[in-house]
Amino acid sequence: MNTEQKRPQQPEPLDIREVGAPIDGKPQVSDLRLFLQLHVFEGCSDLKPIIETLEKGSLNAVLYDDLNHPTGIGVLFMAEDPAVLMTASRTLLLKAQDTPDLLYRSEMTMTGRTYSSGREPNLEEWLLNKPRQNVLNPDFPWAIWYPLRRKPEFYRLEHRERGRILGEHAMLGRSYATGGYASDIRLACFGLDTNDNEFVIGLVGPELYPLSRLIQDMRQTEQTTKYIESLGPFFIGKVRKQFLHR
Repeated sequence: MNTEQKRPQQPEPLDIREVGAPIDGKPQVSDLRLFLQLHVFEGCSDLKPIIETLEKGSLNAVLYDDLNHPTGIGVLFMAEDPAVLMTASRTLLLKAQDTPDLLYRSEMTMTGRTYSSGREPNLEEWLLNKPRQNVLNPDFPWAIWYPLRRKPEFYRLEHRERGRILGEHAMLGRSYATGGYASDIRLACFGLDTNDNEFVIGLVGPELYPLSRLIQDMRQTEQTTKYIESLGPFFIGKVRKQFLHR
């Protein structure tokens, strides 16, 4: 009788790096990601304290006027380090507390991180530079930001089927980008959103109508008609001022 006890099998070490398309047969991998966070306020009768705070800060940021609230604003921060992002956000919120009548709309806060699909030809360009370029493009003053959550059934589909469904969505987005109507910022927010949303989407462009039309056209795709659990709330903003620190 073999009395030797079997040693428990050790699990394979996890690799949670982002992965892009192979170059010369070698996969691209990166531990770098960009975090973005949107804060929304209403009752802003004086922008000067907010602008001064953003000018003195160290992060790239965008200040939006809120289309649906005559005294509303939105502030978008970007940082590779979420701890740095949190520090900048708290500084802004403390300043907001000192500004009469300025109310923070916590239900509109959106936080997400860039991610890869495994097909990106230039991985770090996709993760770090492209989102910044889209958000800070002076020719793209209009923006629509919203979170979404998919139905659980989507994640039970085979990988190839999921790819086909997402491909329809992606082709529609590329057609708008090719025409110069809209560019997108796609962020994952699994575990980062208080309402259990999974993604944050930003659409930016020179005019508002094409952004609205893109969302309308996306409603007809298989992903949206079958597998989206919830969309929104939506923040619609026009750039008041951009803050470039690096």
